[in-house]
Amino acid sequence: MSRIALKLKGNNLALDALVKLHTNRQHHKLFSTNSQSGRLAGKVALITGAVSGIGKAAAIKFIENGAKVLLADVQDHLGKSIANDLGPNAIFFHCDVANEQEITNAVDHTVTHYGQLDVMYNNAGIAGTLAPTILDLELEGFDRTMAVNVRSMVAGIKHASRVMIPQQAGSIICTASTTAILGGMANHDYAVSKAAVIGLVKSTAAELNQHGIRVNCISPHALPTPLAVNGFKKLWGIDDEKVVAEMTYNSWEFKGARCEPADVAEAAVFLASDDAKYISGHNLVVDAGFTCFKRLNMSP
Repeated sequence: MSRIALKLKGNNLALDALVKLHTNRQHHKLFSTNSQSGRLAGKVALITGAVSGIGKAAAIKFIENGAKVLLADVQDHLGKSIANDLGPNAIFFHCDVANEQEITNAVDHTVTHYGQLDVMYNNAGIAGTLAPTILDLELEGFDRTMAVNVRSMVAGIKHASRVMIPQQAGSIICTASTTAILGGMANHDYAVSKAAVIGLVKSTAAELNQHGIRVNCISPHALPTPLAVNGFKKLWGIDDEKVVAEMTYNSWEFKGARCEPADVAEAAVFLASDDAKYISGHNLVVDAGFTCFKRLNMSP
């Protein structure tokens, strides 16, 4: 083989090696164990309801931004699989948020494993009874909805505060909903539970501000997450998930973009980060202005 051919072969091999190195670095950058960059670099977060929908999207975004994350959920097999996929900056921990002791255990495990807790994202929730009218609402079902959607968030804030007060810092986030802002958009127990979350955030922010702990919530409009799709399938009597997802998207009033769980997760990243260091007691509405207006139908 001539010297020129050897040189060209060597250049091609070097180029292939550089491409492979760049690809590996890009993959490593996504879930790096030593990431010093990103808006959440050096932070540790606990996310409830973390193996699907908004919670899963938040776990991905948090890790992309340099955080270490404990994924808390009741879906053990799925949770372990997702934590494995997310890499060494993620661990899964079984947690039924309706049980205060399990929330206590999740917080304690986070601190034991990572040595700190900087962000508590109370995201877990259920669709509720789906009772179509107040006459159909069974109070036993109402109590279950409140236990998962509200009582669990009280417990989450309580036990996160137990860890954050001594360190005089922390960010607590809760998932609320636009159904808490406008009436008639959801079954009563779900809407009431989400309205209570907004009240809870304001009440606890007033107390925890003195400890340097920020408490905020995010109110997304309807998204085709597994929780929403399964609820709408029952409510509307439609089995086709794609049809239900499209109907959900069509409930928005914004042209040119669709909101995905990742967009809500980005809002959570902001509230968790030091970029939001002076924001507390706030309800960040992610709805493209849906709850801001009603159009008058004045057509003849």
